[in-house]
Amino acid sequence: MLVAFLRDETGKVGLRRAVIGLSGGVDSAVAAALAAEAFGPERVLAVHTPYRTSSTASHDDARAVAAKLGIELKVVPITAQIDAYRELVGDMHQVRLGNKMARERKSIEFDLAWPDGAVIGTSNKTELLLGYGTWFGDMASSLNPVGDLYKTQLRELAILVGIPDRIVQKAPTAELWPGQTDEGELGFTYPQADLILYFMVDRRARPEELVAAGFDAALVTRLREMVRKSHFKRVTPLIAKVSLRTIGHDFLYPRDWEAD
Repeated sequence: MLVAFLRDETGKVGLRRAVIGLSGGVDSAVAAALAAEAFGPERVLAVHTPYRTSSTASHDDARAVAAKLGIELKVVPITAQIDAYRELVGDMHQVRLGNKMARERKSIEFDLAWPDGAVIGTSNKTELLLGYGTWFGDMASSLNPVGDLYKTQLRELAILVGIPDRIVQKAPTAELWPGQTDEGELGFTYPQADLILYFMVDRRARPEELVAAGFDAALVTRLREMVRKSHFKRVTPLIAKVSLRTIGHDFLYPRDWEAD
């Protein structure tokens, strides 16, 4: 179904190839595997965009995935432009710096996708619900085949499509700074979050029902607040309505409106 999604939705708007940021992590590896099957390996470009503090292990894992899938890997370091910007604006908080890197990476992917390529999203459902991603950075894409899979589900899919075990099992990290891990920064594990989010979102259980069922009250409250406060990241930018028909309000059509 995910492969058909990629083929059908890109075909409707005339996109014929795929560009994907291959970080060396499991999410992008699975998305790359799906893209290779959907488009054919010869029409998939993987892009690895390291900063000077990026792990060499991530580079090695990205190269291993690209080789296994038979797709081209292009390495585009971002150190020069990021450091030039840091010199211009001065000291940056490490989260702000990580956001800048994420947006620079996505800018490169969209540029390399011109004129007929789709940038394939790699954000999983857990990250999207929690807002754990950079707005118009790693959360941006032409379309996303893995965004409705929780992190634990995505790991299962990774095994099924043959992603190397070391990549499936390694600690998820956005490499925002040396030693950073997703779960260390969040303060809980993906399996803990996924079970609560499944009942909260997919089954529409109320917080008090989850607590009564035995889930930790503090974690339930925190996850619900993360979902609520990050919702602005999951919708298109609001446009102030001043005309008879306004984009996003009452000028509403499917993305493939009147496609040939």
